[in-house]
Amino acid sequence: MLHLRGIYTIWYRDILRFWHDKMRMIGSIIFPLLFLFIFGSGLRGSMGFLVPGVDFAQFMFPGIIGMTVLMNSFMSGVSVVWDREFGFLKEVLVAPVSRTSVAIGKTLSSTTIAMLQGLLILIFAPIIGISFSVSTLLALIPLMLLLAISMSSFGILLATRIKSLQAFQVVMQMLMFPMIFLSGVFFPVEGLPAWMNVLVKLNPATYGIAPIRQVVLGTTADSPLGVTVLGHTMSLWDNVAVVSLFGIVMTILSMWSFNHQD
Repeated sequence: MLHLRGIYTIWYRDILRFWHDKMRMIGSIIFPLLFLFIFGSGLRGSMGFLVPGVDFAQFMFPGIIGMTVLMNSFMSGVSVVWDREFGFLKEVLVAPVSRTSVAIGKTLSSTTIAMLQGLLILIFAPIIGISFSVSTLLALIPLMLLLAISMSSFGILLATRIKSLQAFQVVMQMLMFPMIFLSGVFFPVEGLPAWMNVLVKLNPATYGIAPIRQVVLGTTADSPLGVTVLGHTMSLWDNVAVVSLFGIVMTILSMWSFNHQD
């Protein structure tokens, strides 16, 4: 019971901080929408249809959903570094609550925030010409949740190893933007130069974006928008398995690292 209370307290504190930070709430929505409407609408005419019935803006839309989830969950580590610099983390670590509970609470709070932001993007689907059924939404939510948990754990793992806020922001940008640009958010991941193809296939975010796009657009795994690894066409469940494995490893490592904080 004490562990559950500790998890809830950490989760509630981070959610409350997010709720009162209106600029963060607005900014985290506007930023991905700028990509969607500037690049999507601007290149819609020149790019044409990538597959029958799917133009460039519609192709980008599920990628923007995944990007929103990825960015907001990956930034979870900022709160850990911030709490360390201002002394709050030290007080938490000496409290009669397991450090694992603190790590879980941080992961769940960032996952919740990322999910809320990702779901808000769905409001703009009719503008892009995409319609959702209840079954589509029910299939989409677990995929978003899996990506959010995986990236939240990754962000917290980095935060436990990086001591200053400035260093964390630099490292976060160095990792986050390449992960986004090389995940298929803005272009199909097939038919790329060999060196870029290797980076795309090594990027765990690629396997988080692909199933979201498959569910939102209703495309099949063997469509030109799918992912092929070593000649094998990745199905939705193959992609889920890769992200799940990455998430499990990151979660275990983040808890271990949190338990070894000074």
